[in-house]
Amino acid sequence: MRHAIPHARPGEVIGLLGGSFDPAHDGHAHITREALKRFRLDRVWWLVSPGNPLKAHGPAPMERRLARARAVIDDPRVVITDIEERLGTRYTAETLERLFCLYPQARFVWLMGADNLAGFHLWENWQDIFEALPIGVIARPGDRVAARMSPAARRYRAARLPGSGAGRLALAEPPAWCLINVPMVDTSSSAIRAAGGWRDNPG
Repeated sequence: MRHAIPHARPGEVIGLLGGSFDPAHDGHAHITREALKRFRLDRVWWLVSPGNPLKAHGPAPMERRLARARAVIDDPRVVITDIEERLGTRYTAETLERLFCLYPQARFVWLMGADNLAGFHLWENWQDIFEALPIGVIARPGDRVAARMSPAARRYRAARLPGSGAGRLALAEPPAWCLINVPMVDTSSSAIRAAGGWRDNPG
């Protein structure tokens, strides 16, 4: 297993950006670069998932999604990985539990868009995730108010760091989360699929 999964140096601070990446796009690259800078991360791993349990239809084939992701961002600090498929985990909480065992000397930060925070309370064992590691939330178009008013945000209101404290997030004891506002790139995977040219073009 070790040869097929990413390497992490002891003490390295790694942001985890999970999703189906169906397809990956400039918006993903944009929030990744902002997260690296604002949260002071050493690396970001894109966890390209086998499938989203909350979605009825499966994504495009894994190899195609991985190839697209690698074409979207070319940065030595960003690792594109199918580690969830290799680990056989289905839910984020399961994946994190395995990663903590595999990389006991690394520090992880979970990354997500503000749209994900709005529905985070629907995730399997979502409170366990909040209690397990710091969470960095990146605001995207139209999602800020819904994110701030979400059940997860209300439940962990006292654990929120101000945007000015984003650089301290990685070293904060969980539960800890921070929502940052970044210059917007109004692109989404769903819009790309709706416009055609992704699922319709297998190349």
